[in-house]
Amino acid sequence: MLLLQPNPADMIPIMGMFTGIVSMVLIAFTVIKVAQSQVGQAIARRISGKSGPVDDEIRNELLDLREHVGQLEERLAESEERIDFTERLLAQRGEPGRLEAKAPNAAS
Repeated sequence: MLLLQPNPADMIPIMGMFTGIVSMVLIAFTVIKVAQSQVGQAIARRISGKSGPVDDEIRNELLDLREHVGQLEERLAESEERIDFTERLLAQRGEPGRLEAKAPNAAS
């Protein structure tokens, strides 16, 4: 009886195709599971441009924070003006310690 033995070189393409099919099935399964998860749903909402109630809350909080930052910028600008004014006043007055020390010597 004659037994046919497969040639190993003929098995390599078959195993490569089998590996490719198994890989594609696993990748498809993973993509489907991710798409059905909350992450996939969030991505779908983002792509479609729909905003949920959480997005409205975040938008309102962002607007409040922007308003607060604007108020802080105004306060900072006012403080800077006050510091500049104080520096100008101090520069005009000179140093009082030096003026007092010179005055008694001038009287002598």
